[in-house]
Amino acid sequence: MEAKILVVEDERDIVELLKYNLKQEDFEVDTVRNGADALQRAVDNPPDLILLDLMLPEVDGLIVCRLLKNDPRTKKIPIIMLTAKTDESDRVTGLELGADDYITKPFSPREVVLRVNAVLRRLNASKEPDEENQIETHGVVIDLDRHQVMTEDGAIDLTATEFKLITLFAKSPGRVFNRDILMDVIWGQEYYGIDRTVDTHVSRLRRKLGEFGKHIETVYGVGYRLKEKK
Repeated sequence: MEAKILVVEDERDIVELLKYNLKQEDFEVDTVRNGADALQRAVDNPPDLILLDLMLPEVDGLIVCRLLKNDPRTKKIPIIMLTAKTDESDRVTGLELGADDYITKPFSPREVVLRVNAVLRRLNASKEPDEENQIETHGVVIDLDRHQVMTEDGAIDLTATEFKLITLFAKSPGRVFNRDILMDVIWGQEYYGIDRTVDTHVSRLRRKLGEFGKHIETVYGVGYRLKEKK
């Protein structure tokens, strides 16, 4: 079944360019031109992925991203941001809000298609059953079939990327993963991220994990690891 892409963009020429090239790759394409309509459409007719411009009328893209990721009905829909902004802080903010990737304007249609395919592959891979049903470490239970992380206080709400990160760390406690490895394993070879992408996601993961987060250690100048249980 073909994947449905929701394009949220107010510039008509860009909408038509994206729509044409995505349809050429057999995607079903829906379009809206402002943030308010994007929020409603994502609930009424949920897409498999959203291409979200940051500079939108009425409700800007960062607010749309935050509202979508905070809504249980839409929080698992992957989001790729489209931005003409060159300030790294805007892209980092989007990633901190839960966006899965970003593309800076001007972009090539081929790049958009590659990024969309890469995010959808990662999403599908995260749904594949694992040889182990659960991983228990440091008082946390990672349920791979249910895609859920549990502590004694209950379930922790993680994005698909955050879940992949904690699962990767938990499967190899004590192993140091450098940033290049994490970029490749979690985001794929097609991803061209900024230097702070990994740090941003790990930092957000630690905050969500609370007390458990302290067991994800920074190996300065190298990367990250999950502390081994003694």
